[in-house]
Amino acid sequence: MARAPIYIASDHAGFERKAKLASKLKAAGYDVVDLGPTALNPDDDYPEFAARLARRVSQEGGHGILLCWNGQGICIAANKITGIRAVSAYTPEQAQTTRTDDDANILCLPGRFQTDQEVWSVVEAWLSTSFSQAERHLRRIREISQLEQ
Repeated sequence: MARAPIYIASDHAGFERKAKLASKLKAAGYDVVDLGPTALNPDDDYPEFAARLARRVSQEGGHGILLCWNGQGICIAANKITGIRAVSAYTPEQAQTTRTDDDANILCLPGRFQTDQEVWSVVEAWLSTSFSQAERHLRRIREISQLEQ
């Protein structure tokens, strides 16, 4: 069974790490769809890229990874799109619980503050963890969806 693509995007502050991460994901066998930017522009703004990726995940399913300076602004922007549960995680353990408990569909990461290896360990944990389907978590996700109405 083929894996769904991993969508990836960033602003200028996450641009370099996005390129490294996309290469590593491809080497690990993932189909990576880069939603921009395609060139470094120090004046770009993260909401554009967050919305582009979040709309794609919302409409087509699958998972996305977003990067900006600290991983937070791009996360806030992505969560404005209906159906998105974007999270930030700085440790593999946090990443796992965002999947098991929250069924997160977008992972937001810092372009700075962590090493490439630290970021990769978070990504590996996030992508290799499935939603638990526990009733309490399903209930909470339904409650979150009601907030979007």
